Amino acid sequence: MKIALSAESTIDLPANLLQEYDIHTTPFTILLGDEVKLDGEVTCPQIVEYVNKTGVLPKTSAVNQFQFKEHFDNLLKDYDAVIHFSLSSEISVACHNAKTCAEDYDNVYVVDTRTLSTGIALLAIYASKLIKKGLDAKTIVEMCTARIPHLQVSFVLARLDYLHKGGRCSALSCFGANLLKLRLQILVKDGKMGPSNKYRGNMDKCIVSYVNDTLQKFDNPDKSEIFITSTTASEAQIQSVKEILEAHGFKHIMVTNAGGTITSHCGEDCLGILYLNDGDHE
Repeated sequence: MKIALSAESTIDLPANLLQEYDIHTTPFTILLGDEVKLDGEVTCPQIVEYVNKTGVLPKTSAVNQFQFKEHFDNLLKDYDAVIHFSLSSEISVACHNAKTCAEDYDNVYVVDTRTLSTGIALLAIYASKLIKKGLDAKTIVEMCTARIPHLQVSFVLARLDYLHKGGRCSALSCFGANLLKLRLQILVKDGKMGPSNKYRGNMDKCIVSYVNDTLQKFDNPDKSEIFITSTTASEAQIQSVKEILEAHGFKHIMVTNAGGTITSHCGEDCLGILYLNDGDHE
């Protein structure tokens, strides 16, 4: 059986990794005022420039049922089945749209990943390995679903105004954090984004503290893959994180940029490490 792996553009993978793992994406829509763009066409710097200029966040629109049908139909021309990994149903209606569309097929499986960004990618990469082992689609879905509770997906923010503008942070919390120069860690748990640790001071040092704290708290990682995903992190910040992860024995450290949809909600100066915290699965 030839199985296609699929996701929305919020999987936040560059073209080379999508090709390497044979993952097919369908894009969210991003509105920059009256200008309509597809996620993937808009870069992080363009999002930041737009927000800084207008003071308004871009609006994002989930993949609708018609778009999913077109996407699945195209894949099924070349594949016998599709496994689609969707952005958390607690964050977007995309998962509901995908599941509703999939009801018209007997060979399209939709996984509510309960996560976002390269957390989705971790599951899709695992599925890619299982396909190479010759497993069938239903078994792959079951094995991937079993790992969802073990996803460690978090990031640290230099500023909260994007979350505030998007209605995910109160004005008082945003003002207090800016006044005290607090850097907030956001943890994705039970499919939702929520605050976790708070750090204070220079962002470079806060990133290092965040990474060390996360590795200490979620201390049973599958070291085969880990992502460093950011919006506008500097090369020096990325390198400092890589050195920590290398020292902890991670084998494949992938550095990626968040896409337009995720950047629209998290903003600039945002960095996260994402891995599966359930031991070695090689």
